[in-house]
Amino acid sequence: MEALYTEDQIFIPIISDYGFKATFGNESNTIFLRRALQALIKSEVPIVEVKFDKNTFEGITQDGRSGIFDLACTDENDNHFIVEMQYGDAPYFVQRMKFYALHKFNAMVKRGKFDYSTLTKIYCVAILANDILPYPQFHTVANLRNEQGELFDDQMTFITVELDKFTTQESDCQTDLEKLIFTMRTIHTVTQPIQFPKFWDEDWLKVAIDELDSRKMTPDEKASLEILIARNAESVKAENRKIEAARMADKIETIKNLLGLGILTNQQIAKTVGVSESLVIQLATNA
Repeated sequence: MEALYTEDQIFIPIISDYGFKATFGNESNTIFLRRALQALIKSEVPIVEVKFDKNTFEGITQDGRSGIFDLACTDENDNHFIVEMQYGDAPYFVQRMKFYALHKFNAMVKRGKFDYSTLTKIYCVAILANDILPYPQFHTVANLRNEQGELFDDQMTFITVELDKFTTQESDCQTDLEKLIFTMRTIHTVTQPIQFPKFWDEDWLKVAIDELDSRKMTPDEKASLEILIARNAESVKAENRKIEAARMADKIETIKNLLGLGILTNQQIAKTVGVSESLVIQLATNA
């Protein structure tokens, strides 16, 4: 799914850095964030108010590792929300979300005198462009459960949305969650107002869509967007280089192992691993 913004697009993708901050991170009007969070956690109770929190925390591990997430906020009942958007590959995303949630939990219990029974809830929301979980559904809610799958504790909840798994058509979108994910997947593909789904006129979605309309941006906002696009493009290239380097390192390790067995020819190894025979010969020579 393409998320990068190009000059011929009317609307900026929500799943871009700029789009996420303009919609989920809109501090002047939080109606979209509040309705989106309510939909994502599948709550029947409206979120009346949200307060934005600092989205970074200082190093708490032995090596001084710190953390940063895309958005952190609390509602009127002091429930905590962490929202993270990931466009590229995310092989260890679950571990990262646990790290964030446990830091929030530790921060809550270190505030002084408290009663465990009064701890408010922590919701970790991960929105991913690609698939990471072995389940067919696009929306997954996870809590601590026992061997029979019965709820053990729901003070900490992990919500994962995998956008690529969402296939519901516009006419079939009934819930706020379906409307939200449909919008996130398609807003940047719209070129004419006649393509607007009727539910895009709902106040909470309209606020977000207006923020994504490049035609309404000031010259300074457009300049900032262009700078961000350039930075994102370089980041994507750098990330792709890292991924390719890691894949090649794995292939080289496999080649060395196969060479050590002495069973296959150089040509067979090259075909098995998916590399050139000259690379296999080079590694065999240097062994």
